[in-house]
Amino acid sequence: MYSWIWRHLPGNGWAKALISLVLVTAVVYVLFQYVFPWAEPLLPFNDVTVDNQ
Repeated sequence: MYSWIWRHLPGNGWAKALISLVLVTAVVYVLFQYVFPWAEPLLPFNDVTVDNQ
């Protein structure tokens, strides 16, 4: 998959690296701003079983 993306990016090696960095940054931004907040109520992180003794 990564080699397919690399082959289809325009430019030389440095341009491809820069575009890849921008794409990774955009994906991380979308995950943290939209996907993780949407999925957080669905995950059982608040269901702890530690008793306060």
